[in-house]
Amino acid sequence: MASYTSMDLLKYLIFDVHQVESLFAHERYAHLDAEQTWMILESAKLLADQEMFPFFKEMDTTPATYDGKGGVRTHPQIKKIIQIAAAQNWIGGAAKFEHGGMQLPEMVFNTAHHIFQSANNSTQGYLGLSTGSADLITSFGSQEQINTYTPHIYEGRWQGTMALTEPQAGSSLSDIVTSAKPTTEGYYLVKGQKIFISGGQHDGVENFVHLTLARIEGAPAGVKGISLFIIPKFTPEADSSLRYNDVYCAGDFQKMGQRGYSTTHLSFGDNDDCRGFLVGEPHKGLSYMFQMMNGARISVGQCAASVAMAAYQSSLQYCLERPQGRPAAEKDPSKPPVLIIHHADIQRMLFTQKAITEASLSLVMECNKLYDLVHVSLGEEKDKHLMLLEILTPIVKTYASEQGSRSAALAIQTLGGYGFTTDFPVQQLYRDLKIMSLYEGTTGIQSLDLLGRKVTMQNGKSVKLLFSAISNTILESEAYENLKPYSTSLSAELKRTGEVLQHISLYATKGEIDRYLSDATVFMEMISYIVIAWQWLKMANKAVEKINANDFKANSKIFYEGKIHTMEFFFKYELPHAEACAKTLLDEHELTNIKAFELFN
Repeated sequence: MASYTSMDLLKYLIFDVHQVESLFAHERYAHLDAEQTWMILESAKLLADQEMFPFFKEMDTTPATYDGKGGVRTHPQIKKIIQIAAAQNWIGGAAKFEHGGMQLPEMVFNTAHHIFQSANNSTQGYLGLSTGSADLITSFGSQEQINTYTPHIYEGRWQGTMALTEPQAGSSLSDIVTSAKPTTEGYYLVKGQKIFISGGQHDGVENFVHLTLARIEGAPAGVKGISLFIIPKFTPEADSSLRYNDVYCAGDFQKMGQRGYSTTHLSFGDNDDCRGFLVGEPHKGLSYMFQMMNGARISVGQCAASVAMAAYQSSLQYCLERPQGRPAAEKDPSKPPVLIIHHADIQRMLFTQKAITEASLSLVMECNKLYDLVHVSLGEEKDKHLMLLEILTPIVKTYASEQGSRSAALAIQTLGGYGFTTDFPVQQLYRDLKIMSLYEGTTGIQSLDLLGRKVTMQNGKSVKLLFSAISNTILESEAYENLKPYSTSLSAELKRTGEVLQHISLYATKGEIDRYLSDATVFMEMISYIVIAWQWLKMANKAVEKINANDFKANSKIFYEGKIHTMEFFFKYELPHAEACAKTLLDEHELTNIKAFELFN
C-alpha cells in the first residue's frame, strides 16, 4: 500500500483530539455518524492510491506545458482524476444539499483532500479551486449565477479559478488596473491582464469560470474600488450554446515544483469583447474574495502539511530499510550494520519531521472545525469561533509552509546522497512545497496581516480568545502529573508573548506603525511555536487519557506513547525558539526599518 500519510493519525485527530462527532449534534450535519465518516475517508484513500499517487512522479517529469495556441496541455490523467473526483463528490461534497452537495463538514471534506494532497499535490489543486469558486458563487452570486455555473463546476466539466494578481501589482491588490466598462446588456466589458492563475485554461475540462477582480470605470482608488466578476472562457447563451468570451491564455509559467499543476497568464478583452458578470454589489469585490482567499490560505497550509507528511513518510520508510554504520559504542567491525533509524541524529531528524507535520495537520483540523462551527453557531458563539479562526488562518498557512519546507529538507538529509536523486520522491516533495510559502500571500504578507489586523481587531479580542483556548488546554494537562512540566512551560511562553505584545504595541500607540510592523515575521514565528506547542499538548492530553483508561480499541499503547514522546521532543527542541524570537522583539535596536540603502552596498 502507498505510504504517503498515516490513516491511524487521521483517525486519532479527527475522532479523539478534535472530536468531529460533536458536529453531528447540529442539524446541518445530523445526517452523518462516525462510521459513515470513516468510510468516506477510506474511499478517498482508495481514490488517491489508485488514480493519484501512481502518477505523482510522472506529472513532474512531463509537466503541464503551453501549447502555443492559447491553452495548456496537462497529463492525460488530470482529466480522468477530475471526472472521477467529481462523480464521487470531491468537488461539491461540502456544499449544501440544495446546491447538489453532500453537506459534509469541512473537517471531513478537507481531511479527504489532505489524503489527495499527500498522494499527488498537483492534482488536488484543480479540485480545490473549483470547490472554492463554487462556494463563493453560492455565497454572493445571484440565483441565476448559481444555476448557470455551479452545477457544471460540481460535475467537473467546468473549472473555477481565482484571477487576482496583475503583472505590475503583484500582491498589492490595491494597485490592480483591470477595468470593467458598464453596458446596457447586463454585463461589463473587461480589459486587462492577470498572471499566476493556478489551474488556468488547460485541456482537462471544457470551460473555465474565472472569478476576477477588476475596477468599474469611475470606481474609487485603492481596495474600496474593486469589484468581483464572473468571467467564463465560454459564455453560456440562451440556446445552451457556448460563445468564446475573449479570454486568451497568453502563456504559462514553468516552475521548480508542482509541475503537473498549470499556472497561466490570462489576457482579457484583446478584441474588446470580454464579458464580465458582476457578483454582488459594486466595489465590494475584495471583501467577497476574502472568503475564498481565507479558505485558500487554510488549504495552502493543509497542502504544505500534507506534502511535508508525504516526505516524512518516505524518509521514515527509508530509515526502516537502510542498514548503515554501527552504534558509536560498537568497536567490532565484524558486527553487521544497523538500520539507520537506530542512530540518534537520524532519530532527531525524524522526530523533527514528525513534530512539524503531525501538529500542522492538527492545527489545520482545528481551523476546519472552527469553520464548521461558524456555520452552525449564532450570536456571540459564532463571533468567537470566527475571531479565533481569523487569527489562526495566517498562522496555519505560515507555519505549515515555512516549517514544512524545513521538514522536507530534513527528509532529504535523512536519506543522505540518495535524497538528492530522482530515485526517491523527497526531492520532488521539497520542490513542490516551496510554493506554499508564496501562495495566497507570502510569509511577510501573512505576518503583516497577523500583527497589523488580526492581533488588533476588536481591541485584541482575537488574541484573548486564542490565549484562552491555549489556557484551557494547559488546565486540562495539569490533571496529569507527567504533563505538568509542559503545561508550566507553555504558560511561561504565553506570559512572555503578552509582554512582547505590550512592548511593541507602544510603537503603534505613538503612531510609529512602520516600526510596530517591522518585525512582524519574527512575531509570526514566535507565536507559531506557541500555537504548535498547544496542539501537541492537546494530543498528549488525549494520549494520556487513553493510556490511563487502557482504551486501546482504536490504537495501540505504543501509538499513544509516541504522541507523548513527540510532544516532549517538541517542547525540548522546538519551543525554545519562541524565547529567542521574543528576545529579538524586545530588543529596541532598530536595524531593518531604515532608509540608509547604501548599507546594502
